[in-house]
Amino acid sequence: MADSTPSAPTAGPKHADRPVYVIGGGPGGLSVAHALRARGVRAVVLERSGAVGASWRGHYDRLRLHTTRRLSALPGLPMPRRFGRWVARDNVVRYLEKYAEHHELEIVTGVEVSRVEPAPDGTGWLLRATGGRELTGSAVVVATGFNHTPRVPDWPGREGYRGELTHAGRYRNAQPYAGRDVLVVGVGNTGAEIAVDLVEGGAARVRLAVRTTPHIVRRSTFGWAAQYSSVLVRRLPVRLVDRLARTMCRISVPDLTAQGLPRPDTGLYSRVRQGAVPVLDVGLVDAVRTGSVEVVAAVDGFEDGKVRLADGTLLQPDAVIAATGYARGLENLVGHLDVLDGRGRPVAHGARTASGAPGLHFTGFTNPISGMLRELARDAEKIAKAVVRDQRRAARRRTAS
Repeated sequence: MADSTPSAPTAGPKHADRPVYVIGGGPGGLSVAHALRARGVRAVVLERSGAVGASWRGHYDRLRLHTTRRLSALPGLPMPRRFGRWVARDNVVRYLEKYAEHHELEIVTGVEVSRVEPAPDGTGWLLRATGGRELTGSAVVVATGFNHTPRVPDWPGREGYRGELTHAGRYRNAQPYAGRDVLVVGVGNTGAEIAVDLVEGGAARVRLAVRTTPHIVRRSTFGWAAQYSSVLVRRLPVRLVDRLARTMCRISVPDLTAQGLPRPDTGLYSRVRQGAVPVLDVGLVDAVRTGSVEVVAAVDGFEDGKVRLADGTLLQPDAVIAATGYARGLENLVGHLDVLDGRGRPVAHGARTASGAPGLHFTGFTNPISGMLRELARDAEKIAKAVVRDQRRAARRRTAS
């Protein structure tokens, strides 16, 4: 791995000298860099933190992959069997470090790209980065991650809350909350897992504020990982998958309506297509069924230093943990290039590029039912092939002229 500042290739006719810049040193960026390097293309990874896998290092302590070890490996290096079936956070970090070392990837840490623009000569891209750097690349792959910027709703009256309010991205373990009354807001995978962790870690009371009832799926049923089913059905018609999932969930997950979590009235795969993945159960079902985690209405705001719920209830927990998701954080970087939709997500990803932005690729900005790491690995190969194809076409045009 390199940690020196990359030099900006001189603008001119020798465009082949320009590297492909990969923004982000997480699994998406590393897998793309390897796929490019394997095809003889120089790829330089720019990572704003001091090490690869920065977002994984910041996740809560108990985190384990919900996808299997075998289907979570990146191209060119399997995950060690000693990591077990469900790989722990620290082992994911170790794997990413080994991946960069094993493939001898060119990585520059401590460099944050603030803006991507078309190169002045009309070929390739200009990156503006920390320290006044201006880097010119033949192509750019944005892999800054799905969980980039913590998002906390602008709840009315929030400034008057007298307890502790923090985003789930800052949660590490239950130790600081032992013996305390805690409200977790949001029932995605993160919120569900934090609520269970708080119970097991000795919190006096744990409530979970839910706006939209999630689909809950067993991570594994009789040894069959939910991911296997997700891979098998991802290309089937949405309505068919909805029906299959409804039947499976009724068999494997008990009805929690009496505890405040009724079965959703919309299909599982229909929700996924809208960007909402199911909750993989790692203890939430039992915690809700036994009352260890109490389900309450969504948070509407704060009033007189208390939390106001959508049903009018006022709560006064010692702490509120907002598991309310993340923003992609792409607006300043590429928002001026007409490559984002109304929700700030790339309009094209993987091998495809937006019209008017050839050579600008995005990876890791979807939340696929078949597993993020698996799809990042597949995307990497597709992006590398597209970059090589485009470079060959450009070379032929230069030769012809």
